[in-house]
Amino acid sequence: MAYSILIVDDDTAIKESVEEYLKILNYEVKSALNADEALKTLDSFKADVVLTDIMMQGMDGLELTRRIKESFDTDVMVMTGYSADYSYEEAVQAGASDFIFKPFRFEELDLRIKRVLREAEFKKERSALLKELEKLAITDALTGLYNSRHFFSQIKTELKRYNRYSRSLSLLILDIDFFKDYNDTWGHLEGDKVLMEIGKTINACMRSMDTAYRYGGEEFAILLPETRLQKACVVGARIKDNISSQVFEPEPGIKRSITVSIGATELVEGEDIRSFISRTDKALYKSKETGRNKLTYIICNPDKP
Repeated sequence: MAYSILIVDDDTAIKESVEEYLKILNYEVKSALNADEALKTLDSFKADVVLTDIMMQGMDGLELTRRIKESFDTDVMVMTGYSADYSYEEAVQAGASDFIFKPFRFEELDLRIKRVLREAEFKKERSALLKELEKLAITDALTGLYNSRHFFSQIKTELKRYNRYSRSLSLLILDIDFFKDYNDTWGHLEGDKVLMEIGKTINACMRSMDTAYRYGGEEFAILLPETRLQKACVVGARIKDNISSQVFEPEPGIKRSITVSIGATELVEGEDIRSFISRTDKALYKSKETGRNKLTYIICNPDKP
């Protein structure tokens, strides 16, 4: 992989000699005579490292470093022959990854560039690992949906948004009908296949603003922000119909379909999270009690007049 370097120095002799040396080392190199030219170059040139002098006409190297760190994902090395006027600490505070004094040996410059590149790769790998760990912490491993812990975190966020902006919020809770019988008959591996397929179906039926969760063993929840109950029921009905149309084959030659019961509600003013979820659960159990494979909604809290 060829790394790219942008050299910024108004001393033409130094700029050209450094550019020539780095090209010999197979870096992709571009150069600029001042900070303004460097910023324009970075709009089209993805530099892994910017090597800039501090003392330049117009914007100096430290201010250039600050501007680069604000707008670009690029490491900066600063160089100067004025060691008494600038310190390593000033360069680091501006956002620089390293600081080198002129005159320097080209071999030393190469070693410092390689160290900066190595540290940048380590930071990227660490960041990617942390993001993956964060994702695993809120994701159900089997279905790929968010897990129940993230559901309770997100519903708190949505409730705050509702209270602040008075935007609609609806909730669907789904339960697989007779799933215990399916598991007991065909085994948990076949049951897991059902859960995975239902997770995929839910994902395919949702809108971009909706989020889905594996709420319990065979229960799923969907939060629908900025959505009135009528629209939430349309989404729920689409999920229900798509699930019931699927055919599973737990054994060769044996085909079975799966259905779900769904409860739907819309958050009402002054309602807390416990009441909101409880009302959705009651709608779900109403679907179970009245025949399953259906969606039931409750408009207001049945425990209140």
